[in-house]
Amino acid sequence: MTVKIAELTCGPEYSGVQSEIEKAAKDVGGEIVFPEVDLDYINKVDEHMGFEVASPNLKLMFARAMSVIEGNTDAEAVFIATCFRCAEGALVRNEVRKLIQKNTDLPVVMYSFTERTKASELSTRMEALATIVERKSLLGRKKQEGISLGLDSGSTTTKAIIMQDNKIIGKGWVYTKDVIESAQKAVDDALKESGLKMDDIETIGTTGYGRHTLGEHFKADLVQEELTVNSKGAAFLANKQEGEATVIDIGGMDNKAISLNNAIPDNFTMGGICAGASGRFFEITARRLDVSIQELGDLAAEGDWRKVMMNSYCIVFGIQDLVTALAGGADPKDVAAAAAHSVAEQIYEQQLQEVDVRDPVILVGGSSLLKGMVLALGEILGKKIVVPPYSQYIGAVGAALLSSGYKYFKK
Repeated sequence: MTVKIAELTCGPEYSGVQSEIEKAAKDVGGEIVFPEVDLDYINKVDEHMGFEVASPNLKLMFARAMSVIEGNTDAEAVFIATCFRCAEGALVRNEVRKLIQKNTDLPVVMYSFTERTKASELSTRMEALATIVERKSLLGRKKQEGISLGLDSGSTTTKAIIMQDNKIIGKGWVYTKDVIESAQKAVDDALKESGLKMDDIETIGTTGYGRHTLGEHFKADLVQEELTVNSKGAAFLANKQEGEATVIDIGGMDNKAISLNNAIPDNFTMGGICAGASGRFFEITARRLDVSIQELGDLAAEGDWRKVMMNSYCIVFGIQDLVTALAGGADPKDVAAAAAHSVAEQIYEQQLQEVDVRDPVILVGGSSLLKGMVLALGEILGKKIVVPPYSQYIGAVGAALLSSGYKYFKK
């Protein structure tokens, strides 16, 4: 099955970036299609946007979006992208995304490209689009049956979860070094806690950066990107498999913001402009303050971020602000609070503008265990943040849950 992905962009088809976009789609069984255009819509873009759009390519992007909405283009998913340097592009891109979501049920992903964008940078996003289209019935699965193992090979940590008939009975968590060795250690810990042996495992699912390596090594039934897997895990643990929700996943090197409808993503964004919005920044801050990550979260909850100026755009500048503040005699509690607020602010500014923020907001990933981070995000959004149990194991839980149904899906 070939998944037709409508491309709504501002001109990469005239550059080397286009070939990378098409390669990323082809690698996951997708095909990029350009919607047919009604020229009348090009003349109406200013009226709809409420401001004069200067770029002819952005006007064309809007016209192509209207073609998708009116059903003039055979498309099953939508890829929206503009250059990361273009402020006008960001405004139009977001309005186009809202139009598509309001008027269709197509899954959407947005991206800010550079002149050096490579297919590998787009692969997870394209794979998620294809997965949502091809495996919607699998993603709608609400329970796990039998005995399943889920493995999440992340950039910083590797997690293993064993589930039996919809319950978590074993878990393992180790820092990622060698991908296979780290996974084996996490699996051994999960098996020990569950009281089971590897021969007892009926299905295996892998996700994360090392999913393909682990999928081959463990002969996994399901190898799937983390966007859809984490969505399923978050909805399951937060008991929100029906209705709407927003998942914010703060990982070791990047983060994800995902809008859910009945536990299935319909809009998502991955990564940020800088690792300053990831768990790596917390690791650096904790090391500089000579505390553990957990202690950092407690310190941040007690401090006042307003007393320390912390850059919310770049990890390099953020570290510089961190060092400067401490050298100037700032209270470590206030520095920790400023670090948490910086991460929350960047997530809000760079990612939550690209998805519909729907209640409840579910925070997952290792950083969700930091009390100060939860408070900072809640303050910025003006919402209560839900942190489900086992929130740091979200990918492994989703992989275990989905793997149990995949053998039936394949049939």
